[in-house]
Amino acid sequence: MSEFFQYLGEWLKAFFTNIGLWFFDRFAYPWNRVPSEFQNYKDIFDQYSARFGVGGWIFFVLWWIFFAAVIFGICFGLFVLIRKYVRFCKKEIDKEKLQEQVERLNYELYQAVQEKDKILNLKVGSLGLSINQIDKKDAESIKTITSRFPKLTAVDLEYSTKDVTIPEVIGLTLEEICVRFRNFCCSQLKLYYSIDTIRDMFAGMATSKLIILEGISGTGKTSMPYALGKFFVNDAEICSIQPSFKDRSELIGYYNEFTKKFNETEFLRALYEATYRKDPCIIVLDELNLARIEYYFAEFLSIMEMPNIKEWNIEMINNVDPNDPKHFNKGKLLIPQNVFFFGTANNDDSTFTISDKVYDRASNIFFENKGQAFKAEYTDSMKVSYDQINALFENAVSEFALSDKILDKFNELDSFIISKFRLAFGNRIIKQLRTFVPVYVACGGREIDGFDYILTNKVLKKFESLNIAFLKDELKQLNIELDKLFGKQNFQFAHKYINNLLKLS
Repeated sequence: MSEFFQYLGEWLKAFFTNIGLWFFDRFAYPWNRVPSEFQNYKDIFDQYSARFGVGGWIFFVLWWIFFAAVIFGICFGLFVLIRKYVRFCKKEIDKEKLQEQVERLNYELYQAVQEKDKILNLKVGSLGLSINQIDKKDAESIKTITSRFPKLTAVDLEYSTKDVTIPEVIGLTLEEICVRFRNFCCSQLKLYYSIDTIRDMFAGMATSKLIILEGISGTGKTSMPYALGKFFVNDAEICSIQPSFKDRSELIGYYNEFTKKFNETEFLRALYEATYRKDPCIIVLDELNLARIEYYFAEFLSIMEMPNIKEWNIEMINNVDPNDPKHFNKGKLLIPQNVFFFGTANNDDSTFTISDKVYDRASNIFFENKGQAFKAEYTDSMKVSYDQINALFENAVSEFALSDKILDKFNELDSFIISKFRLAFGNRIIKQLRTFVPVYVACGGREIDGFDYILTNKVLKKFESLNIAFLKDELKQLNIELDKLFGKQNFQFAHKYINNLLKLS
């Protein structure tokens, strides 16, 4: 018995020794010559180093620095290549996994669409009728499901039986609307705005479909259009702008070729719903300068410049389907006139600068601070049609048309600014002037204050792009020219703006 265990011990010893020798021969043996090679390098050095001299030792040091750099460079290059290869392999693996997930989701979506179609067929079959025999309500419901624009088709269904008629409010004036809206904000929403700000807003709405509200956070910019929607009993649609917005598809949506559906946004739904309504509709682009408005809103800016409002069409889709929304015309949607776009903007490092192109096409109001609280009697909201408000705007332009005397003074001011600052008012600003100032007067304001608003917000704002440090004397002369033409007690906002520019310079 003991002999066996001695045999087993010797056998195991021999087995593991042979395995160790096998690994040694393949991995360690080739390095046996290394010590002798290093000794050879040393012998060569000893043979020649004694006769190097000063120059030789200098080149000796430089040679080994160069050699070490080459070896390091080779090693570093290999390291970089290996790391890139590992990352590339990892990306390819991740890409394959992502592709598998996308394929799985597409398949599940396809299955869901198939299930939806089966449910629709069962619904029609359970009625025992063909599509032509189904009553109007069921037909509209089925159309909503099968439409490429389900949200917009649902709006069609909602308004198919709704009465949108708004009776005329007898004896209504723009001044009354301004006062009532201000008191409504105070008494019901605890929002406080100056009467001048309210006049600026309504005069701006008469001038442009885009109203930009600027200022520091917390001054009531978003609250103003929100309150206006409550006042007109038609809630404003607030759309938050994201920094990722690059084109119009972020705002109105896009057609999905796989699902054969249009991915509709709330902005598009609100815009389409306005085609049914008779009252003013407010759409808010909240934080509009988090992205470049010239990109995602460019089509609207261009369309709303067309003199013929019947040409304010946005192309939604390039082919026609019988189940498309009722107010589409050959795949296009006409921007309704009762829509007003309010954009709120903060001026800080996280936002983009709004270009002159946008300012020229819009009306803008600057909020410097929070409104001062005041007391007002309880004021209820009011239901008024857009047509009646627009008629009040048109009547104001006719009744309070600008006098030739004040236009002559404005032309003198224009000539002065051109000669000193190389800036002109432009035809667009003159056109806005002829609308804004009369409406501002109809709202209860003074004509001179309306001019002050236009000059400050449309002309002086362009001075920010100039080198103010070299225009101090010209700015002081502009202050004097304003006093000479319009009196020292007028154009307070313009004087304040000019003085701020002088301080910053």
